[in-house]
Amino acid sequence: MEGVVDYTLRDILTASGHVDHCVTEFIRVSERLLPVSVFYRMMPELHHGGKTRSGVPVFAQLLGSEPSVLAENAARVVELGAPGVDLNFGCPAKTVNKSRGGAVLLKEPELIHSIVNAVRAAIPSAIPVTAKMRLGYYDKSLAIENAQAIESAGASTLTIHARTKEEGYKPPAHWEWIAKIRDHVSLHLVANGEVWTPEDYRRCKQVSGCADVMIGRGMLANPFLADQIKQGEGVSAASDEKWIALIPLLERYHQQVIDDLSERHVHGRIKQWLSMLKLGYPQASVLFDRIRSERDPLRIMECIRAERECYSVPAE
Repeated sequence: MEGVVDYTLRDILTASGHVDHCVTEFIRVSERLLPVSVFYRMMPELHHGGKTRSGVPVFAQLLGSEPSVLAENAARVVELGAPGVDLNFGCPAKTVNKSRGGAVLLKEPELIHSIVNAVRAAIPSAIPVTAKMRLGYYDKSLAIENAQAIESAGASTLTIHARTKEEGYKPPAHWEWIAKIRDHVSLHLVANGEVWTPEDYRRCKQVSGCADVMIGRGMLANPFLADQIKQGEGVSAASDEKWIALIPLLERYHQQVIDDLSERHVHGRIKQWLSMLKLGYPQASVLFDRIRSERDPLRIMECIRAERECYSVPAE
């Protein structure tokens, strides 16, 4: 999830230990081998054995359309310590698709096969190569063929977002299509799409037949979702107690962004996260409205700290 799930947010979302593994934001690969500095910037976990501070493995997510260049970059990031490489065939963003990246490649199963095959051949067999795809670009007619191409090229795991590119993020997610694909491939499948609550998680597993589920926007809207799933809780419900637990995370996230990014980029990150949190927390809507027009990072921090004081949350 470009521009949102950066190093700091990955660290926060995996801190409980209830996330099994995660991927970076996509690292765009075009015509050349990227400088080492790019990999360290996009994946600071390389300094810590390719894991978050809580020990969760992080795979390097690569996006591009040139097999040989993707293979070269995959080899480089593995040399630097990435525990796995994930290939992006699912991003629906128009700017990405125009550059022949992400979901647009679902029109070309042969190219997808070539990319996965080249990356698999370029890195040690002990290092997993995984991929993520949608059900298709315009429609689902190539869904099975694309999954078979990914499997035959050597990927060990395929995450399927259960919508086409054209469907974007409009509900519903077609989990039943993942079950159809399961009838034609034998590699490990992971279901993805429209999982917002523990109940969604259970239904997704039941309908798709998958033992594992990848959660994206649902974790941004409710950072405690993985905890609730692992602890067997019921339907998520926003509460003051959960919001109080979240306030220190917001403060920590914003401070880290202030430390890491130039001032002109800082204000956007916390607003992006709050825009997702609004889906699960009415309190986030109030805070978002309060900082909506703010561009001064320190003023935004004052608003977050005022929220902490309002709920009498002790400083970390």
